Amino acid sequence: MQKIVKIALVVIGLLGAVLWFMLPERDMPAAEAAKSGAMNFMFIITYFLLAVAVIVSLVFTLKNLFSNPQGLKKTLFVVGGLLLVVGISYVMASGTDVSPEFMAMTTESTVKKIGMGLNVFFILTIIAVASLVLPAIKNMFSK
Repeated sequence: MQKIVKIALVVIGLLGAVLWFMLPERDMPAAEAAKSGAMNFMFIITYFLLAVAVIVSLVFTLKNLFSNPQGLKKTLFVVGGLLLVVGISYVMASGTDVSPEFMAMTTESTVKKIGMGLNVFFILTIIAVASLVLPAIKNMFSK
């Protein structure tokens, strides 16, 4: 199996190198370059490799998750905590944080979702920093 994967990767790499040299010239208009067969085929290869990577990582993650019940319990707690953070962030987000001139370009719902995303980022950043700093402080004073 490993030999087949190596051969497939070499073939895809060589195909990518050939397509690289077939790309349109730099001075070609962007609209015309976007219709290039080589560029489209490179995108197809990229999407295929991305799909394979996502599928393989999900399969092995789920396999390991269900083979270890303790790990499944921890994962469910983490997912529940993430959903809690997302819920809190959505409640904290305001849909009116945008000046009136920009509000004409979007909806209140979109602004609220962006605010929620920012709040999730800030809360998770605070949790990450606290989980690094607090044990260090605890170790510093325990000695």
